[in-house]
Amino acid sequence: MFYRTCLQAAAALASISLLAGCSLFSNEDAEREQKISVGTTSEPTTLDPAAAWDGSWELLRNVFQTLLSFPAGSTVPQPDAAKTCRFVDTSNKVFECELRAGLTFSNGDKLDAAAVKHSIDRIQKIDVQGGPNGLLGSLDKIETTGDRIVKFSLKTPDATFPFILATPAMSLVPPAEYPADQLREDGKLTGSGPYLLDSYEKGKKSELIKNSKYDGFAKRKNEAVTIRYFGDSDVMVKALKKKEIDAIYRGLTAQEVVELQKKKPETEHLQLVETVGADIRYLVFNSKDPMAGKLAVRRAIAQVVDRGALVGRVYQGTAEPLYSMVPKGIVGHTTEFFDRYGEPDVDKARKILKGAGITQPVPLTFWFTTDRYGSGTALEFAELKRQLDASGLFKVTLQSRPEKEFQKGYKAGQYPVFGRGWFPDFPDPDNFIAPFVGSKNVLNTPYENSEITDQLLPASRRESDRSAVTEQFERAQEILVDEVRLLPLWQGKLYVASSEEIGGGELALDPQTVMQMWELYRKASW
Repeated sequence: MFYRTCLQAAAALASISLLAGCSLFSNEDAEREQKISVGTTSEPTTLDPAAAWDGSWELLRNVFQTLLSFPAGSTVPQPDAAKTCRFVDTSNKVFECELRAGLTFSNGDKLDAAAVKHSIDRIQKIDVQGGPNGLLGSLDKIETTGDRIVKFSLKTPDATFPFILATPAMSLVPPAEYPADQLREDGKLTGSGPYLLDSYEKGKKSELIKNSKYDGFAKRKNEAVTIRYFGDSDVMVKALKKKEIDAIYRGLTAQEVVELQKKKPETEHLQLVETVGADIRYLVFNSKDPMAGKLAVRRAIAQVVDRGALVGRVYQGTAEPLYSMVPKGIVGHTTEFFDRYGEPDVDKARKILKGAGITQPVPLTFWFTTDRYGSGTALEFAELKRQLDASGLFKVTLQSRPEKEFQKGYKAGQYPVFGRGWFPDFPDPDNFIAPFVGSKNVLNTPYENSEITDQLLPASRRESDRSAVTEQFERAQEILVDEVRLLPLWQGKLYVASSEEIGGGELALDPQTVMQMWELYRKASW
């Protein structure tokens, strides 16, 4: 209508009148064009990076800087607050960064070497349970030289350390506003990233505006972003259909993705960007359980589980079967579980159990979280139960709890078998093996294998060229298949749904699957 009105005016008053009196947007329209509203079900659990090792990274990435980061299209860390970073020795034990000159936080404080040291030292000192200090196991000490040089000395060689520095957990904070020995709890953020947190309403929204003091790699394609938090994905999708929000970047169910792909009248104005994700789902077996602790039981389960049916029935093509803990797209990915077990086969599973003297159906309880990974989780475990019970070899009972209570249970060793998901900290095979092994791992279910922890991982961390670590991780996965302490199930796909007038969705997800809001923009109308 607006376009037609302009043409009518032009016909009556000549083309110069069109240019002078019918500009493309009014001032109000122009202001709206510079703002993007994004919906998500991933609400931050904390605003302090020293406590964040979860979905809080979604917000932190956009308001803080890190020394290194992952620009769109990069799987190798690139300088952000740093001008340059590199290992300065031949053994990957001393890593040095030089900061960009003249950096400041949004409050005007200097972002210097002392601030970098303070930011990372406090992670170790506060040591939040389940927090990001778990990423800093190789760090020995931090030293500074002048205002711009920071040197990290490591206890052991660790070529993955640059990847760790690129995680939002290592966000840089001003010492005056972030105590060295406790978390900041006033509900505010002060960083040096692309945006400022203008306001935050827990459970409702975050308002981001451009940070005029920002000096980094991000090229902001919008002026401001509103992030709206939804507890229900159905409500969120309805908001997108009604144009109450412009895009969705986390929380779509498989059914909603399928609906958007069908292009019905109510969704024809929407678009869906799909990329291969690195998030995985897997089962964990408690080796101290009378039944799950038996190798033959675990191998028989691996022989029966039909990943294709699981993905097809529950996730409707929005995920794909996974046959190793290292997913497709990451160096070292294999199909070791498929190579070893082949297609699901009940007769082979029966022989495995019989060889161990097990002739009666094996009773097992499978546990899952009700509110961490979406509504598909209950359907997933119902399908696993159906498959295993149908074999006649198992009798599975399902139990579930909300995430907070669920975590307490598996950390206390209460569950024989339980399901977990993993969203990578960084795109390197180390991050899909190391967190799950050792006496103290992220699952609080000790899994000690000296070949992996004492030989393969240390050897791989001495290799700066991360494309050259395939041999170590292929061997590690052979061991995981032998012992079946973990059983990979599927690898997710990532989706950004948006109005057709929104661009940048294909560039907005970094290798950590964290949304880079600065990539989103509103396309010109004509």
